[in-house]
Amino acid sequence: MTKNLWKFWGLVIAIAITIIACHSLQLSAPTATTIKLSGWGGSPVEQKLLKQVLQDFEAQNPTIKVKYEVISDQYMDVIKTRLVGEAAPDVFYLDALEAPFLMSQNVLEPLDAYITPEFNLADFEPTLLNSFKYQNQIYGLPKDYSTLALFYNQTAFAAAGLSNPPTTWDELRNYSQQLTGKLNRYGFGVSPELARQAYKITAFGGQLVDQNGNAAFASAAALQGLQLVVDQYQKDRTSAQKSDVGTNSGSEMFGQSKVAMVIEGNWAIPYLQETFPQLKFATAEIPKINSKKGTMVFTVAYVMNKQSQHKAAAWELIAYLTGKAGMQKWTGTGFALPTRKSVAQNLGYDQDPLRSPLVAGINYAIPWQVGKYPAAIVNNFDNQFVSALLGQQPLQQAMQRAQKAANQQIKTME
Repeated sequence: MTKNLWKFWGLVIAIAITIIACHSLQLSAPTATTIKLSGWGGSPVEQKLLKQVLQDFEAQNPTIKVKYEVISDQYMDVIKTRLVGEAAPDVFYLDALEAPFLMSQNVLEPLDAYITPEFNLADFEPTLLNSFKYQNQIYGLPKDYSTLALFYNQTAFAAAGLSNPPTTWDELRNYSQQLTGKLNRYGFGVSPELARQAYKITAFGGQLVDQNGNAAFASAAALQGLQLVVDQYQKDRTSAQKSDVGTNSGSEMFGQSKVAMVIEGNWAIPYLQETFPQLKFATAEIPKINSKKGTMVFTVAYVMNKQSQHKAAAWELIAYLTGKAGMQKWTGTGFALPTRKSVAQNLGYDQDPLRSPLVAGINYAIPWQVGKYPAAIVNNFDNQFVSALLGQQPLQQAMQRAQKAANQQIKTME
């Protein structure tokens, strides 16, 4: 065999060894599973925080990659369309308001089989977890929440000689009269949406919906609570809507000192601190109505698409994001309140001067849910209640119209 032939065969063998080695490496290196997570957009700071938490998850789970997608417009319409077309993400946000309908449609994966004792389901606030239960199965794990609390301007209170926040709604109306026209144009800022009025409806024994899922907010008991809002706006003239003072939200009219008191959620705290750093404000639990404590609770869960091709990986992501470590990272900056009791204690939110009234509210809050067809109920209420607030029609007539229209729409959807 010639020298050149030896060189040729040597080269062939070397190439073959290289190919075999590379092939072996490819076989031994595990391929990463990519799962898709969808949610709606928050503030830039919030989005940055979520991306950091997802990077931490990927670092701890090197075989799973997360593709995060923000759906900025018509979120639920997009999700529903994709679920029908079998193109929905593996994991996605689901607001408690929209949960009853989706849970009833057999498009979400029940999570009970994935939850182990170590996950410690009992650590979640029961009110929040129950919002994502349907027919004795769990379809979502709540990622965070907020109740509502009273925000009050401490400078305005001092100018009016008021040292403590009101503890009853009668006191709130009295305070509002004293505060109107002092440092602020109005004493109280009102948000007429059902999401902010529901606890007033239930204060006298009223209901939002009946056991059949129909609107029930026009009862005498419900009207008794709503009348408080109308009287303060029309008779006292000490409360204002955001449109009355040229602002876009309750938080903004409070921050701009157009009103001395407003009822808002946890989201208002970082907004006010960043946007209005000179504002001196405090929070308190919402004043009692009819001797009863009341507030709303808003929550969002991570849910799994039943058609997901990567359910094991999807569960790992949900378990991390709603587990103790992931939740502490997500809620540690104060943008949201943790749904796990142990995380709330670790972060000290139950002792936080601004957040403790919000945390206390979870014990008696009404979950923001109104059955399978929320749009029909919410839209009709909001339209007619604003009309009554403005004095365009009597409250009872407005609510009866809203209830009738809502139930007619529900009938066509069932």
